[in-house]
Order: sequence, then C-alpha cells, then structure tokens
Amino acid sequence: MQDFLKWTLKTIRKDDSMMSWMEEKRFEWVPLTASMLKNLLDGHTIILVTDDDREWFCNYVLKAVNKPTNNRPLLPFISLKTLFPNLQSIKGKEDIELLEDMLCQSFPNGYTFFYVGKGNDIKMQIAKRSDESFMWVFDERLQNSFYLSSADDLLDIKLIQLFRLLDKSIDAILFAEVNIGNE
Repeated sequence: MQDFLKWTLKTIRKDDSMMSWMEEKRFEWVPLTASMLKNLLDGHTIILVTDDDREWFCNYVLKAVNKPTNNRPLLPFISLKTLFPNLQSIKGKEDIELLEDMLCQSFPNGYTFFYVGKGNDIKMQIAKRSDESFMWVFDERLQNSFYLSSADDLLDIKLIQLFRLLDKSIDAILFAEVNIGNE
C-alpha cells in the first residue's frame, strides 16, 4: 500500500490532461483530500455546495461520481440545493443554524460539506462553520481550504482536473491502493 502523497504525485504525472500545475499544490491538496476521504469512509454524506457561477460543476460532480462505469459502490454525494431548494433564502447565522439542525437529523452518521466557489458567498459561510468541510475557495486563502484564482483563464479546466484527481483518489482508497492514515 502506497503513501497518499507519493501516489498523488505519480497520478498527477501520469495524467494526460497536462496537470503539472498541481505538482506544487499537492502539499496543500493531500491533507485536505485525505481528511474528506476519511470522512467518506466513516459513513459521512458528502454535501456539495457551490456559488452560483459554479452550479454547473455541482451537476458535473453529481453525474460523474456515481456513473455506472465506475465499478465501485455508489457513494453518498448530494447537492445542498436538492436537499434545501430555498437555499437562496439563507441570510444569516440563525438560518444557517436551522439548516444545520435539519442536516444533523437527516444524516446521523455525519456529513461533510464540499464547497466550491468564492469566499464571499453566503453558502461559503455554511461550509466554513464546519471543521470537516472540504473547500475549494476562490480568491481567498483560508485555513483548511484549497486556493484557486477566479481570474485564472483555465479555472473550469482545473476544476474538472481536480475532480478527476479526487475521483481517482476515491478509487485508490476504496480499493486499498493507498494509505491515508498518516496524512
């Protein structure tokens, strides 16, 4: 069984989509991803949350993560917008607390937010309240998040590349190819 950091570097280098930009960022990526994958293995539901500009990415992930050709168990990835269609009505701390109460009742084994978007979005505040969140944040460097720039011309391509790396990481963990215990 390989170390997750070494496996990640090999996977980035073997990828045909020119993912060399991730080689340096793997040190930022690996601990965050390992934590999210551990939560997934522990029975957490992964709740996708995006800012409005990245709603397409949420749909992409939901369709790709459990496609029939994956040859693995179905994974509990869902959209927060599907769970709570009135998500745009969230305005402050009290609304977020009510939403968290509903999520705790709905997912007694736990849940992990997977947030993708700008840091100034109210939906980011929902994810930010949990130490368990897996966040890809644009234009703001936050502790325990993966930084991306919204001004990057290749941002959408990088998001798809990151999801591909995450998807391969899920397989590697599920099929015991890597060890995340020491990350």
